[in-house]
Amino acid sequence: MMKKKSISSSKASLVLFLCQMISALDVPLDSKLLEELSQPPTITQQSPKDYIVDPRENIVIQCEAKGKPPPSFSWTRNGTHFDIDKDAQVTMKPNSGTLVINIMNGGKAEAYEGVYQCTARNERGAAISNNIVIRPSRSPLWTKEKLEPNQVREGDSLVLHCRPPVGLPPPIIFWMDNAFQRLPQSERVSQGLNGDLYFSNVQPEDTREDYICYARFNHTQTIQQKQPISVKVFSTKPVTERQPILLTPTGSTSTKVELRGNVLLLECIAAGLPTPVIRWIKEGGELPANRTFFENFKKTLKIIDVSEADSGNYKCIARNILGSAHHVISVTVKAAPYWITAPRNLVLSPGEDGTLICRANGNPKPNISWLANGVPIAIAPEDPSRKVDGDTIIFSHVQERSSAVYQCNASNEYGYLLANAFVNILAEPPRILTPANKLYQVIADSPALLDCAYFGSPKPEIEWFKGVKGSILRGNEYIFHDNGTLEIPVAQKDSAGTYTCVARNELGKIQNEVQLEVKDPTMIIKQPEYKVIQRYGQVSFECIIKHDSTLLPTVTWLKDNDELPDDERFLIGKDNLTIMNVTDKDDGTYTCIVNTTLDSVSASAVLTVVAAPPTPAIIYARPNPPFDLELTGQLERSVELSWIPGDENNSPITNFVIEYEDGLHEPGVWHYQTEVPGTQTTIQLKLSPYVNYSFRVIAVNEIGRSQPSEPSEQYLTKSANPDENPSNVQGIGSEPDNLVITWESLKGFQSNGPGLQYKVSWRQKDVDDEWTSVIVANVSKYIVSGTPTFVPYEIKVQALNDLGYAPEPSEVIGHSGEDLPMVAPGNVQVHVINSTLAKVHWDPVPLKTVRGHLQGYKVYYWKVQSLSRRSKRHVEKKILTFRGNKTFGMLPGLEPYSSYKLNVRVVNGKGEGPASPDKVFKTPEGVPSSPSFLKITNPTLNSLTLEWGLPTHPNGVLTSYILKFQPINNTHELGPLVEIRIPANESSLILKNLNYSTRYKFYFNAQTSVGSGSQITEEAVTIMDEAMASRQVDIATQGWFIGLMCAVALLILILLIVCFIRRNKGGKYPVKEKEDAHADPEIQPMKEDDGTFGEYSDAEDHKPLKKGSRTPSDRTVKKEDSDDSLVDYGEGVNGQFNEDGSFIGQYSGKKEKEPAEGNESSEAPSPVNAMNSFV
Repeated sequence: MMKKKSISSSKASLVLFLCQMISALDVPLDSKLLEELSQPPTITQQSPKDYIVDPRENIVIQCEAKGKPPPSFSWTRNGTHFDIDKDAQVTMKPNSGTLVINIMNGGKAEAYEGVYQCTARNERGAAISNNIVIRPSRSPLWTKEKLEPNQVREGDSLVLHCRPPVGLPPPIIFWMDNAFQRLPQSERVSQGLNGDLYFSNVQPEDTREDYICYARFNHTQTIQQKQPISVKVFSTKPVTERQPILLTPTGSTSTKVELRGNVLLLECIAAGLPTPVIRWIKEGGELPANRTFFENFKKTLKIIDVSEADSGNYKCIARNILGSAHHVISVTVKAAPYWITAPRNLVLSPGEDGTLICRANGNPKPNISWLANGVPIAIAPEDPSRKVDGDTIIFSHVQERSSAVYQCNASNEYGYLLANAFVNILAEPPRILTPANKLYQVIADSPALLDCAYFGSPKPEIEWFKGVKGSILRGNEYIFHDNGTLEIPVAQKDSAGTYTCVARNELGKIQNEVQLEVKDPTMIIKQPEYKVIQRYGQVSFECIIKHDSTLLPTVTWLKDNDELPDDERFLIGKDNLTIMNVTDKDDGTYTCIVNTTLDSVSASAVLTVVAAPPTPAIIYARPNPPFDLELTGQLERSVELSWIPGDENNSPITNFVIEYEDGLHEPGVWHYQTEVPGTQTTIQLKLSPYVNYSFRVIAVNEIGRSQPSEPSEQYLTKSANPDENPSNVQGIGSEPDNLVITWESLKGFQSNGPGLQYKVSWRQKDVDDEWTSVIVANVSKYIVSGTPTFVPYEIKVQALNDLGYAPEPSEVIGHSGEDLPMVAPGNVQVHVINSTLAKVHWDPVPLKTVRGHLQGYKVYYWKVQSLSRRSKRHVEKKILTFRGNKTFGMLPGLEPYSSYKLNVRVVNGKGEGPASPDKVFKTPEGVPSSPSFLKITNPTLNSLTLEWGLPTHPNGVLTSYILKFQPINNTHELGPLVEIRIPANESSLILKNLNYSTRYKFYFNAQTSVGSGSQITEEAVTIMDEAMASRQVDIATQGWFIGLMCAVALLILILLIVCFIRRNKGGKYPVKEKEDAHADPEIQPMKEDDGTFGEYSDAEDHKPLKKGSRTPSDRTVKKEDSDDSLVDYGEGVNGQFNEDGSFIGQYSGKKEKEPAEGNESSEAPSPVNAMNSFV
């Protein structure tokens, strides 16, 4: 076997030492063996370090351990021995270290507060648990306090303090009213992290007397309620707007320390009118992607799984139209100790060497200390084979008395880690765990695996022999596995016999015999054939098999890969399947499957059912399979195959298809080899090395393909060097400092021999450098680390096996990993084309600074403010991507008369580079949208009053309004059109000199200097002449109407008297309406969508009339859809309430279904049900 790698002498001993350690740790999971081997104790289960218990229930402190012999248990409490025999309330579970402290029968949980530690000990050492701190949970009552009513001026800020009682663990806070309905929260009103309720500015609707803070203590399942707080808002006109100030945190800066892996929560709540919008940034960096979340209407910044890299200054900015305020929070991320390498159990034999390694990190860096059997190692009994070197214990020439359990403690001011690892010194002679004389049965030409599971200390050497006095097995025809298994890749008949496994070490030798039987393969020598049968005829399929005489075959028939129909017409014989009285539904594919305990074969045939022909016709069918295949002229790379054709079945054979099976690499899988004309019955076939060939031939005519012939005899070619190298070699970096080389591995038969490996070589392109090479196993990837960022490399991958190398491979060019671009595009210019379109130009960045494949440029642009309103609002940034090295692009969909900002970034395969400085540009005026409403009021005989609202989108400076109107007669014909121009500063107009009792149609739109916008229309009617009104007949003064009303009243009175009489006599009448109207509030179901009780609504539930309803009486016309929606401002107003119980249900300004008018429930929900929902 050729040498593939060389290992320096300095590394050889280290590799050998590591191999000894690994092998020493490999103890088979054999139950009988484990019962016999001694083992130091191992803690398997323990209570958490910080254990908060329910003071009403028994305290169970877990401590379970295993070992041989079984360990005994003891406890310490607050650092001293805890004698459980002296405390009648404390018991220890049998065969366990778990303590049970009886609280339910007179004990007090407070008396057992403290720090507990369990020790499990046997003759080979002692393992200890963590320090378990036991604390009973507490849910104290709210302190009684006198709460003065809060009187607040409209627009001022307000903080309602919760100040819950200090509990263990801390309670969950939420605010509700006295009907147990949650208080709605928004950007203006929200709860802080400390539980207080903050109002950025108060409004008249905030006036109420039942602001109630609740504290829920989950551990004891109790809820405490603060006394209701009263708030009264008084109005002053006008309400003064205020710029933002921060309610929390106070001052301009603050600090916060958080631990690695925890959730970082930063909060900023501001006062101001209009309500300020909160924005978060990290100074000198970006907020971490995929780990950053905004909660509580962006007032809370949440970063999960924080690390030291998240330290820094975080700034929150509160802004409204009058100004801004900010606060900087300096965050420092510390870290409790965490494992880099935890110590692992070590099993050694006497005289061997080993190490225990304990490495941890943290901030500050943790202190590492060692204990032996629970005692600090400095005062533990000395062991000459042991040497402590910081975080490592080195063992040299250990003896059996060196067995012990070692504890590594890594601690800093934020916590500690404790790990137990035993060193078990075993001197065990070899044992073979495989049963003696175990019988293995395989099919010829398939692999055979003979087990020899073993154990011993030191690790035994394994040898295999065939026969009682046979020589040791060696050579390429056998594979020896590390677990002792012997593999025979291609078992032949002469491979059968007795095999002996011998295991030996310095303490002894043992052997075991197993038996191998090689069986003949099962074959179908007469396969079912394609049949065409007339309807109502009879058909039979044959399936004659040949099998090993010692195996019992079972034959199963399938139709279309499913069970045969349950029909007495199907008759299954020993070697055939017969179908009587064939019908059209019997058409299909029939498969014969033969199974033994070792192998399975199958063959299929198609049945075609046809109608009886009027006259006999020639039947054309697929040809019969060829037979009598013969191999001659066997050479290393070729063989001659010949065969005899089967019956043509009235259709000449056009060609033969030759297929092969590789019994060594892919047994049972047939591959296409070649094909020859139908007149040829012999062919010289090219072969590959190290393949166990079988061939079969398929005949083809115009009807179809025949069944395959019987396989030829097998021919195993000799091994050789690989003929080809892997394909699709690529080099693409996954990180800025690596190069990932991948390729498509060779197929099994392409290896040309055993021991397939790959030689991977690389060097930097255009640099005078030598090739670097490494030989890897049969894999398809290798990663080169420590490369420069995005440089070209020459790469080649060469195959090799135990006989040598493949031809020299061709070279391919790859690149190491990309990194983010370094510079931003420069000279960014904007050319505004019209009010909705602009063109942006920039200079390309130097290709060297791209540090990757240039993919294009991204333009980020966003609206800053509307020039007509001079008000700012939050709008999401828009992004346009321009592929390739493009230096300009168009920005469509802009809003007229607005101020915009944009920046440009270059993009490569890794991501985006830095942004260019923000560029400000403005769009010109456009035509306005229609006025927001048109209202027509105060109709008189000859006048109407018109009132209107500004356009939602002025898109410029309004110059005037255009009013057009015309009368409409009784036949809906339109009269002459009158046009009036109105100054832009007007919002109402009185039209005089109109005709009485006349309907007019109005068309109204706004204008800018660019032109007229879309119009809004409305109709109105002047009132009729007073003299004409007096002539109208008043129906209420007519005698016949008065008489009719009196008759109806009398009839109703008679019905009431009849109902009263029937009720007094016990008569029955429907009560369903009464029950529905007075439903018991105690049994009102909980709404599934929001968790509240009954029908809860607020002022927002009274929706305006929907589309299709009549125009309101005040003649107000509003647009159905507004271009300015809450979507432009980021998050909507729907609240979301956490499952932690801080809120119950879900509140929204929208309802799933509008209640019918007059049917809303006015009943209060049940307080009992509401309280139950909190738990």
